[in-house]
Amino acid sequence: MTTTSRFFAQGGSESEDESDFEKEVESNNIRYLADLPDGEFCCGMDTKRVVKPRKDKRFEEMTNTIENMKHAMNINDCVYLQETFEKLNKHLEKVMKITKSVKASTLYIKALVLLEDFLNGDKERKMSTSNSKAFNSMRQKLKKNNMQYQEDINRFRESPDIEDDYEYEEEVEEPTDNVSWEMLFSLDHEEITWNMVNKKFKEIMAARGSKRRSARLKLKTGETHADKLIDLTKIAKTPAQKLEILFSVISAEFDVNSGGLGGYMPIDVWKKCVVNMLTVLDILVKYYNIVVDDTVEGNEKETSKPVDYDGKIRVSGNLVAFLEKIETEFFKGLQCIDPHTNEYVERLKDEPMFLALAQNIQDYLERSGDYKGASKVALILVESIYYKPQEVFDAMKKMADEEIEEGKESGPTSQIVPRKPTFAGSSRAMMDTLISFIYRNGDERTKARAMLCDIYQHALMDNFVTARDLLLMSHLQDNIQHMDISTQILFNRTMAQLGLCAFRVGMINESHSCLSELYSGHRVRELLGQGFSKSRDHEKTTEQMLMERRRQIPYHMHINLELLEAVYLTCAMLLEVPNMAANSHDAKHKSVSKNICRLLEISERQAFTAPPETIRDHVMAATRALTKGKFQEAFSVLNSLDVWRLFKNRDSVLNMVKARIKEVALRTYLFTYSSSYYKSLSLDELAKMFDISESQVHSIVSKMMINEELTAKWDQPTQCIIFHEVQHNRLQSLAFQITEKLSTLTESNESAMESRNGGVGLDMSSRRRDNSQDYAAAASGNRGLQMDGSSLTRGVSA
Repeated sequence: MTTTSRFFAQGGSESEDESDFEKEVESNNIRYLADLPDGEFCCGMDTKRVVKPRKDKRFEEMTNTIENMKHAMNINDCVYLQETFEKLNKHLEKVMKITKSVKASTLYIKALVLLEDFLNGDKERKMSTSNSKAFNSMRQKLKKNNMQYQEDINRFRESPDIEDDYEYEEEVEEPTDNVSWEMLFSLDHEEITWNMVNKKFKEIMAARGSKRRSARLKLKTGETHADKLIDLTKIAKTPAQKLEILFSVISAEFDVNSGGLGGYMPIDVWKKCVVNMLTVLDILVKYYNIVVDDTVEGNEKETSKPVDYDGKIRVSGNLVAFLEKIETEFFKGLQCIDPHTNEYVERLKDEPMFLALAQNIQDYLERSGDYKGASKVALILVESIYYKPQEVFDAMKKMADEEIEEGKESGPTSQIVPRKPTFAGSSRAMMDTLISFIYRNGDERTKARAMLCDIYQHALMDNFVTARDLLLMSHLQDNIQHMDISTQILFNRTMAQLGLCAFRVGMINESHSCLSELYSGHRVRELLGQGFSKSRDHEKTTEQMLMERRRQIPYHMHINLELLEAVYLTCAMLLEVPNMAANSHDAKHKSVSKNICRLLEISERQAFTAPPETIRDHVMAATRALTKGKFQEAFSVLNSLDVWRLFKNRDSVLNMVKARIKEVALRTYLFTYSSSYYKSLSLDELAKMFDISESQVHSIVSKMMINEELTAKWDQPTQCIIFHEVQHNRLQSLAFQITEKLSTLTESNESAMESRNGGVGLDMSSRRRDNSQDYAAAASGNRGLQMDGSSLTRGVSA
């Protein structure tokens, strides 16, 4: 019975329970109204929206913070008091910024006086440790803070009856203009007001941040927020309002992403985004008084100005940022699509549309006087062209012309800016125009990337001397380790293309110098942005893998790694074989290429030599044949590689390789047999032996004599080479011994430094100078082409 009586005693009246239940239902309804589709929440409520000025809002925030401070003083909570004091200072900054006042308000001075009296009063009650620390810290902060307001505090203490110096403005009721979507589009264009369109625009923008509301809208109407915004552009009352809505449409389209973080924008959405950007440019060109500026805040008064307004209309936006985002999505699409499918080829056909957009934006920015932004757009155009040979450039120009003709046949459209990109006669002429503009107006990073693209293009056109001089003049190799990773990848690609160019023109030493840094480790794919390196030391996180995937170069921009490896190993073979023959009696001689020496040692240790299959096997077989003087066999092995067909001048390159192999065979023969087997050799016999003309033999042998590689002299009457036997005295022998010991000590120090730094050794440029691999030192004194490979490796792996 006691339980029953207690239960009925707590029941109370039924009216109270009903009223509580109604309040709960009402609160739940208000909470769930936020998930209704656009317009239902605003139209369903009977209350009017009240708009308060920003000044009143800021002063109300300050007043509420001061009340919280008073409460903290009453309960003696110094920790909370310290937090509210910091909030009060932030509110003061906002108030002074809005009111454009230099002097602090009386409300703030009054709060400082109350706080100072509280902290300086006697506190007999004991405090906790945290409260005591906060109390002492608060005293110091307040003392330091009150120094700049000391005059105002003294004035307030003299006359504390001063009232607050701020007058609140009257509240303004905002006109409702509540019209449903169906009614809005059923009205005539003259009946639609600017406020109606602006209200619907605000409703959509408020709903964009809610995933639930976006999903409900898509499920109910089959439309997205971008589709509704596009409908609003058709009934916009002013060009500025249409421009503002179009910017929001483009931003909403950027939110559409298939596949999460690793995905890309769908192709149809990307094309709509480009068309909307071209529409934006149509408006900006037609109404020249509308200015797009990202430094101004969005202002409704600007978008409400009519068409015939004479002054400047400023709309918040950034054309360069939109273009960079469009380029990024195009780039990501090429990264994610399988390059061996027709979808990849169809995606590449969209590039002329993007180039037309970029050229139009650059022209508009140049007319507006924004040369810095125009230089960024010019760099985007350069990075879309620099890797294309002239044949690919001509094919792209032809494809763009065909698409324009198809567009004309479909019917005329109201277009102001051109939809077709403007191409120069050649890719080189177009590059020169864009790069000269960037050099005049771009920032440092833009200039550096443009320079690297220019060098790449010159190397692609076999202009090695020009590309080399540009690289040496820019000194990019000295500062590349301090740049971002994408620029370092571009530098590595440029050096790889420069090495291929040097090989094609027959400069073996220069080609080996350019490629030796890339092949110093086993990370060529990663350094060129064409793959991932498998590290056994540590596992990469998902975020790191995603960042590496974003840095990958699309497949059509790749440099063939098999061709690059074949060129590098061939150059290393042509340099290392005579070097080994010249130092055959020196066990500690310095090798030109450690990679090929290591591969040759592995090949010689094998008990059975199988027929060559890979590129390395072919080069090793050619190296073994060349060391034995079988230059015909060495060339036939290299000639059997299919990778040489990637050179457009394949025959001339192979003829150059054959001539270099004969020269190397002659040098190797002279190094091997000159000192111990022969006292003289006939010129015509050497020419017949190696199938070289007598003039070439005379030139090669004379260079070896001048460089002191061969101790001999010419006997002109008999056309013979007379060798001299050189015997070193005791001083020279001791000098050679101490040189070898110093070399051994240097190598041990370098290995110790590498183990200490975790695999990163000393400056590689000093090693190249010791190994005589710096080809620029021979061309331009001691300045040299300094390529710090270790720093590049650190930058890419960061």
